Parts: sequence; C-alpha cells; structure tokens
Amino acid sequence: MDEIESYLAALPDDQRAALTALDKTLRTLLPDAKRVMAYAMPSYKIGKSVVAGYAAFAKHLGFFPHSGNIVPTFAADLDALGYKHSKSGVQFTPAKPIPETLLIRILNDRLREAGHDITLETKRTP
Repeated sequence: MDEIESYLAALPDDQRAALTALDKTLRTLLPDAKRVMAYAMPSYKIGKSVVAGYAAFAKHLGFFPHSGNIVPTFAADLDALGYKHSKSGVQFTPAKPIPETLLIRILNDRLREAGHDITLETKRTP
C-alpha cells in the first residue's frame, strides 16, 4: 500500500469515501500529474508544481491548490455556496463536496498560474 492509500485507509468511512471520490476526480482531470505526498497531504504534481492537494481534519475536509492567490479569487462563489475558505484552501464535508465545475475552475486558474498550458473542460452532457 502506498503512502496515499495508507493516508486514506486511516480515515473514518465518510471522510475516506469523500476523499477517495475527490482523488478519483483529480486523477481523471489531471491524468498526466504525478500523485505524491506533499506538505503531509495527498497531492498532484505537474513538473515542479504541486497543483492540487487534499486533507482530512477533525471536523472538515480541505482542498488546496497550493497557492495563496487562487482561492481568494473564488471567494464570492464559495461564499454563495456556503463553503468556508482561507487564502490557501477550501473546507468541505463528506455531505457537501466541492462541485466539479467549481473544482475545474479553481484547477484551471492554478494550472495557468503555474505556467502549464493545460485547460480542463467541464463534462458536457448531450
């Protein structure tokens, strides 16, 4: 079992399920990224840039784009949806994960900031 799988396995069921789902989404959105442990959390790295990470805490989960510049630009969206946030991350719960469309917008800004010529698109239904 690798470090990330060990991290997830040690969590309570609801947190493990929520972060496993987020991890699956990140793997799908960032297929060329390397899964690593960075800053003691499961993360995704492209080249030298860590572009996404997540962690579990006692009363919430967190998503981190590993930049203090990205989350503040989404403050109005996050506030409207009822998510607590700081300059470095977004708090969510297993019952209220971050919507994929918002996650993609945050990741796109982080990828641009890190100098990667990658644009993620939201899923389109026919």
